[in-house]
Amino acid sequence: MTCRGCGSERVQRVVDLGPHTASDYFPPATSTAKDGRWPLELWLCHSCTLVQLGPLEPVLPEPPLAVESATSLAHAEKSVRELLATRPELVGATVAEFASHHGGSWLPSLRAAGCREAGEEQRASLVVDVHGLAHEPALGSSLALRAERLAPGGQLLLEFHHLLPLVVECQFDTIRHGHWSYLSLGTVRRLAAPLDLHVTSVRQVPLFGGSLQVMLRHGAPNGRRVPDDESVRSVLRDELAAGIDDPGPLAELQAGAFRSAAVLHDYLVDQRRQGRSVLGYGAPSKAPVLLDVSRIGPDLLPFTVDAAVGKHGRRIPGSGIPIRPVEDLRAARPDVVLVLTWDIADEVISQLESGGGWGAEYLLPMPTPHVITAATTGDPR
Repeated sequence: MTCRGCGSERVQRVVDLGPHTASDYFPPATSTAKDGRWPLELWLCHSCTLVQLGPLEPVLPEPPLAVESATSLAHAEKSVRELLATRPELVGATVAEFASHHGGSWLPSLRAAGCREAGEEQRASLVVDVHGLAHEPALGSSLALRAERLAPGGQLLLEFHHLLPLVVECQFDTIRHGHWSYLSLGTVRRLAAPLDLHVTSVRQVPLFGGSLQVMLRHGAPNGRRVPDDESVRSVLRDELAAGIDDPGPLAELQAGAFRSAAVLHDYLVDQRRQGRSVLGYGAPSKAPVLLDVSRIGPDLLPFTVDAAVGKHGRRIPGSGIPIRPVEDLRAARPDVVLVLTWDIADEVISQLESGGGWGAEYLLPMPTPHVITAATTGDPR
């Protein structure tokens, strides 16, 4: 095993969640074939501090079947609006975007603001990667490709799920096959430095349970380092305080995952004992890990629903829970809805409550399993 970021051999396994299925592969519900499983581990590099999946090859590639959420679309529009307001020099500039499996493209909003998409071989004044790097097995070379697309004086914007809330809030379902790296600001700075890229600012945004928008650019022409601003120093202080580049706190993530999963499992068992019905909402790529670690199958969660038509008639790998249309959830009117897409809980609850709802309770599995109602929506954290 060598580091996916810097190539160092100074790597150490810090989390082992056991063997898990490929998270983006949803087999037909009628399939009786045994789902393949691979080790799901996190390794820490002691040279660049990258936290990453262990030594395995990409598994079962399948085109994403998800439908982009309204939350993600609104986030892209707002981010572009705020970016151009704070950096007016980018209005009308050439842009290049590295696509993400999550969707959330900024190109439509950038084009609407007058920016021009760079040609395939053209360098750009703004290069954007929104949750794309996590899907690249070779992180170091992938970051170099993004740096190569920068025109002189250009700026690189990276948005990624932040390792800090993953560790602090034990968002263990974010760890999955296909997400090869789990980035902190400190790690990005270390990997960017050999490319003569320097972090100039950072914004914390709530997408996917807590993400960072990091702006980088090449060093000044005179060779001096581009100075950090307070936003950078603040996040680095928080990361240092949480010890997210230390094997100890990272190992605690594993123990916390099993504790949280046990609470979720026991809650569903108790609901069944009381004769209360529980059904799911969402079939995201994070669901297989959450349900598997929590030992939840169709006996505790008879089915889940999803807005993506392409997932209907399929099942969650590992747990075997069927995926059905959203209308089936409304028709069933369960006592409790387990929101597997917990990071967009407000959107889900608003959708289900439109027209009056039926008085359901909503069970959110993160940061620890807890129940809210339509009257208590807002940031569930």
